[in-house]
Amino acid sequence: MVSYALGLDYGSDSVRALLVNTATGDEVASSVVNYPRWAKGLYCEPAQDQFRQHPLDYLESLEQVLANLWGEAPEGAAESVVGVSFDTTGSTPVAVDAEGVALALKPEFAENPNAMFVLWKDHTAVKEAAEFTEAASRSEPNYLKYEGGIYSSEWYWSKALHVMRADGSVKEAAHMWVEHCDWMTAVLTGTTHPSELRMGRCATGHKVMWHASWGGYPPNDFFAGVDPILDGFVDRLPAETFTADQAVGPLTSEWAAKLGLPAGIPIGFSAFDCHMGAVAANVQPGVLTKVMGTSTCDITIASAEVIGDTCVRGICGQVDGSVIPGMIGLEAGQSAFGDLYAWFKNFVNGPAKAIIEQSNALDAAAKSQLIAELEDKTLIELSNAATAIAPGQTGVTALDWVNGRRTPDADQTVAGAISGLKMGSDAAAVFRALVEATAFGARAIIERFREEGVAIDSVVAIGGISKKSDFVMQTCADVWNCPIDVLESDQSCALGAAIFAATVGGAHDSVASAQKAMGSSVCKTYQPKAEAARTYDALYENYKALGQYANGGVA
Repeated sequence: MVSYALGLDYGSDSVRALLVNTATGDEVASSVVNYPRWAKGLYCEPAQDQFRQHPLDYLESLEQVLANLWGEAPEGAAESVVGVSFDTTGSTPVAVDAEGVALALKPEFAENPNAMFVLWKDHTAVKEAAEFTEAASRSEPNYLKYEGGIYSSEWYWSKALHVMRADGSVKEAAHMWVEHCDWMTAVLTGTTHPSELRMGRCATGHKVMWHASWGGYPPNDFFAGVDPILDGFVDRLPAETFTADQAVGPLTSEWAAKLGLPAGIPIGFSAFDCHMGAVAANVQPGVLTKVMGTSTCDITIASAEVIGDTCVRGICGQVDGSVIPGMIGLEAGQSAFGDLYAWFKNFVNGPAKAIIEQSNALDAAAKSQLIAELEDKTLIELSNAATAIAPGQTGVTALDWVNGRRTPDADQTVAGAISGLKMGSDAAAVFRALVEATAFGARAIIERFREEGVAIDSVVAIGGISKKSDFVMQTCADVWNCPIDVLESDQSCALGAAIFAATVGGAHDSVASAQKAMGSSVCKTYQPKAEAARTYDALYENYKALGQYANGGVA
């Protein structure tokens, strides 16, 4: 009898549903739904680094994406789903009250951005992150030693503290904070109440300071010492955490009816999108899985024996079981990748869009069509022109930190820069420098892993950019001087979630078995070009020098 696993991938802009045959790995149906409020730019202030998402965007989009999925899936497929698992962005926490209700779902907080999920890219908590880093540096043990030694404004505690400092009403109503990935599983299993809430290993280990060596989380005194506002919050978190091959509980009848699924099927513990994407990519020691989208997230694994007592500096954590049960998952990444290209597209298109919008010779439909064509074609034209430029030909060097630096050595106060501009510098030259900058930023991560004794011999790329741009991918292969395999699946993160869903649903007895049957194949490989790689060795030094000059240092 055919059985299916359902993987649900919550990205920055949309939720994706993927239905996968557990025996063959065939992706039999998929659907994508954009978050309606987020698409309108509601509750966000980009100039202040504020990015918030309403919980209703997640819930309403979930119902819609599955309604669409069943319209594409084989007849009766829903009744053959054996398990469901989620992945989400992170760290993306929300405040909940003493009953476990997300504050923005309550009438008095329905339009308050501080009561909503604080998206991963929200960088309003830079000051708070620095306070946690300073406090940990004075503690024994250093509670950040397994999280790279530096706490980030992108992470759970700094965001919670910042919001509660900024908004007294949220501070008074907040009983605890819950990551998006843990909230989704709790909603579908009816375990949102703090007394019933259970949390996954991935988010807690990488962002919430959980580690087995200190019996869970740092003590309450540590958090209260940073700010008394946090007094008691850590004691409300469940000390036990679970890997994603285990089930949180059964799908409730209420949500089964909403989603068109059988009641009682198991819901797996969730993880972050990049970690599950790495599972779909058959992650293994020595291979870096790079999720290339608006930002990047880089994942590799190592055995406990290889890692030993090493605490890798300046990454986003090393956590037992956060990717593959029984292996140490290591996470790094860049705060901007595709976002940098999108910024430049908007930068160069701004005047043209304004002229089109102000034209009296065009009706509204014609204006919309011209602007849509401009949006669709700009990066393609820039890439084509940039491809014709040889490495090092323009003399332009760029820095990729327009959204701060995630790794190595998190610092959201740094900024991007461009140097070497001449009268002959055109948009293609600058775009090429920006692409090279994102590749150089990734190289810094690879070199940090290697310096710390973690082998990186090759890269597997997943995410939209890896399938859309030969120019970007070849540049990366040349800058990193290593081969890059690109996965066939267009929904690798959702596929990773489906692999875990198949495991918790009993279709496979282990993640390894599910990976063997369901993991994605490679559709293309990029090999480094020796001459370009030698050129980029020299240009990488220019990139590091620009970082030192513009922002006071780059690792």
